[in-house]
Amino acid sequence: MKEKVVTAYDKLAKDYEKHVDTESGHNAYYERPAMMKLMPNDMNSLTVLDAGCAAGWYTEQFLKRGSQVTAIDLSPAMVEACKRRVGHEAEVFACDLTEPLPFKNETFNLIISSLTLHYIDDWAPTFQEFHRILKPGGQVVFSVHHPFMDFKHFERPDYFAHELLMETWNKKESGPVEVTFYRRPLQEILNVTSAQFIIDQIIEPQPDLAFKDKPDAMDWYKRWYDRLSTNPHFLIVKARK
Repeated sequence: MKEKVVTAYDKLAKDYEKHVDTESGHNAYYERPAMMKLMPNDMNSLTVLDAGCAAGWYTEQFLKRGSQVTAIDLSPAMVEACKRRVGHEAEVFACDLTEPLPFKNETFNLIISSLTLHYIDDWAPTFQEFHRILKPGGQVVFSVHHPFMDFKHFERPDYFAHELLMETWNKKESGPVEVTFYRRPLQEILNVTSAQFIIDQIIEPQPDLAFKDKPDAMDWYKRWYDRLSTNPHFLIVKARK
C-alpha cells in the first residue's frame, strides 16, 4: 500500500504544483477555506507541522502568517514541489507518518494534516506520535474523506467496514493514476482521535461563497455547489492535547 501511495503521488506531483490551486475547486473553494477558518490570523511564534504537505500550499500560508513550519510528505516528488514553492523558508523532507517521527517530544504548537490520513490503515500509532510531539495545549487539525461520501460514491455494502478502496484520477500532467485509500466509519475516526486528544470541533464543510464570482471558479460552482451544499464530501476534525 505504501509503495502504491508513493507511486501515485510522485506521478501527481506536477499536477498539484501546477494546477490544484486554481483548477481543483474541491481544494481551492471547499476544503482549504474551511480549514483556514480554524487557524489563527497571527501565527507568529507558532511551530507548525504540515503532515502530508503535498506541493506546499498550506506550508506557504503558515509561513505568510509568521509561523515556523516543518513540512513532510511520503512522496519525494511532492517534497521537491514544496521546496520549489517555499525555498529555504521551511524545513521540508520526506517522512512516513506510519513510522516514529523524527522530532523531539513537545516540539509543535500545531499539526495540520490535509487530506492525508485516509491513506493510512492504522491511525493509532500515528496519533500517538502526534500526541508525543505536540506541546501541551497544542492542536491537531485534519481533513479526510467523509465516510458517508465514500460509502455512497463507491456503493459499498457495509458502512461499518474498514476497507481499502481504489479509483482512477485522470489529470493533465500525469494522465490516469490509480489512487488507493482507506474508508472507515465515523465512529472509528472519532474514537481513535479522542483516544489521544480532546475533540473541539467537527466540521462538515460546504462550498465557500467567497469565491463564487471568480472567473476561474464559476464553472466549478455551477457543477458542484448544489451537491456539496447538501451532501458531505470531506470531514474536518479540530482537536487539542
